[in-house]
Amino acid sequence: MIRHTKSAVALSLSSAQRFCGSVSAVGEMVERVDEQDRTVGVVDRGEAIRRRWLHRVATTVCRDPDGRILVHRRPDHVSRFPGQYNWLVGGAVGVGVGETYPAAASRELAEELGVHTPTRFLFKYLCRGVISPYWLGLHEAVLDRPVVPDASEVAWHAWLTPVELRAAMYDTTFVPDARDAFVRYQAENAGPRGPLPRASTLPPRPQRSV
Repeated sequence: MIRHTKSAVALSLSSAQRFCGSVSAVGEMVERVDEQDRTVGVVDRGEAIRRRWLHRVATTVCRDPDGRILVHRRPDHVSRFPGQYNWLVGGAVGVGVGETYPAAASRELAEELGVHTPTRFLFKYLCRGVISPYWLGLHEAVLDRPVVPDASEVAWHAWLTPVELRAAMYDTTFVPDARDAFVRYQAENAGPRGPLPRASTLPPRPQRSV
């Protein structure tokens, strides 16, 4: 039986460092967790995805002072969901310093958008995912300064009103897991409601050259 203790996590991390020389040598290290979100070890995120092991992901809904929500398109060169739209900014929760969901969410905002701001935790749930399952922690943040997106993570971005976002969510180019998160966001009474505009405000995906 695996014991859910911090010592087990430290031992797993130490073993990975001894075997590979450093954590960075094997990629992004994450905590493997169970269906109650309890830590059971430390693994490479790529392996966790391949083996469909549960791990943690922190995301943020970014709003401006007028209540609009940031939407972005993923670059065409990325390995997962290239060229698709997303309304969440985030990534994996790290290890080594006991990173929390909110801390990871704030770190990802700094890395992907160049903004440093606290986030407000809303809720978490076990997302089964179209590629691999994971625990998703969803947060909100109000950004009152211009964003400076990392071009390797964000190909395009714009601010949509809540109703515009709700309409855009039916666009087939949205990341599938993001649509699931949006449904839950609305169920928590945090998301936009009301009549839909007649068409999505998102630009069409650029056509790839042959």
